[in-house]
Amino acid sequence: MSNSTRLGLVLGILMSASLSTGSLVAQQQAAPANALSADIDRLISEAQPQLLEWRRHLHQHPELSNREVETAKYVADRLRSFGLEPQTGIARHGVVALLKGGLPGPVVALRADMDGLPVREETDVPFASKAMGEYEGNPVGVMHACGHDTHVAMLLTAAKVLTQVRDRIPGTIKFIFQPAEEGVPAGEQPAGAEAMVAAGVMQNPKVDAVFGLHVFSNIETGHLTYRSGPFMAASDQFEIIVKGRQTHGATPWRGIDPIVVASQIVMGLQTVVSRGVDITKLPAIVTVGQFQAGVRNNIIPDSARLVGTIRTFDDGMQADIHAKVKRIAEGIASAAGTTAEVIINKGYPVTSNDPALTARMLPTLERVAPGAVQHSDLITGAEDFTYFQRQAPGVFVFLGITPAAQVGKAPQNHSPLFVVDEKALPTGVRALAHLALDYLRLPPVR
Repeated sequence: MSNSTRLGLVLGILMSASLSTGSLVAQQQAAPANALSADIDRLISEAQPQLLEWRRHLHQHPELSNREVETAKYVADRLRSFGLEPQTGIARHGVVALLKGGLPGPVVALRADMDGLPVREETDVPFASKAMGEYEGNPVGVMHACGHDTHVAMLLTAAKVLTQVRDRIPGTIKFIFQPAEEGVPAGEQPAGAEAMVAAGVMQNPKVDAVFGLHVFSNIETGHLTYRSGPFMAASDQFEIIVKGRQTHGATPWRGIDPIVVASQIVMGLQTVVSRGVDITKLPAIVTVGQFQAGVRNNIIPDSARLVGTIRTFDDGMQADIHAKVKRIAEGIASAAGTTAEVIINKGYPVTSNDPALTARMLPTLERVAPGAVQHSDLITGAEDFTYFQRQAPGVFVFLGITPAAQVGKAPQNHSPLFVVDEKALPTGVRALAHLALDYLRLPPVR
């Protein structure tokens, strides 16, 4: 046997031993991780009665945005019962609790929103809301018509379970219970996630990654949907006041008719997207939702008011559309010999999932819901979770809550007939808990 052959055999034996040792180490490391995951799932299963109890209590006692007094107290009381020390009164009614694991590691945040909507419930569930409130001076029914009751209950359950295994957690988990996601009446801004961020909720300790989950109608029960990059639209409101000159309806030539001018502006705004946006990149929407003018059939009024919404998925496209709306409205008014005042108020920015973090956590979602994880289309609804994502890489996912036979026919979120298939909720708890744990346990992306 030649010396080179002997050397090759020796190297081969050494490499084989090294690989075997590495494989053994990997298996030894994976065993505790797998055991912890199994324990988490077992504890979630055991906690299901409380999960349903909490969800139904919250559903029966909804509170409007910036008025979540009892909801916040309920959350804080549960967190204290787990052995946590919640901070309260953040951004009015926000609640935050910190779970410090027994091992060193990064910081991950999990978020749930708490507010209900000014909607009178019309479902027949035994725990339907009968609550009443006041919204912009009007008496209204109050309902968890977007599932925020389930978000709170799922995050409470995740907090309870994770607290039970805290000694084995390599890092810190921050539980964020946020008020006012649905927006508040005029004069109460800033609110919600924006206000919580301003209050320092993503600091002390600094959050390295943040995860959020939202139930969604007409996705099959227990299915999870996600999207890398832009996911939910920026939502802006515009108001256009057209100045006319009032006159008798029988002598229109003696005035300037703002209704005609405003009508031309409505039609002109249709060209913003259809002729002014490169829709091969990302879609956009400009919608006029209100047209207010006049008080009598034979009086041409002195002004008309248009109110609408702009939805975009890109900051540059958003700025361009704002400029076009202003130019079209002012130009049409000028051509008619009058003026138009254009006011655009920015709402929630684009909710965009961090691509690297999304790719990193996709295996977790697939393990939580095997065969039931789907890539989502763009969603033109808006979410203020984006304020957290602009402080740390974040991923936002949807949880389906509609039985398969009802998909495509179930009432949408915000409907008075909105219902949740509670069989989906344990999957949501598992998603939150395992996203947090896997992020803390996985090596960072370089």
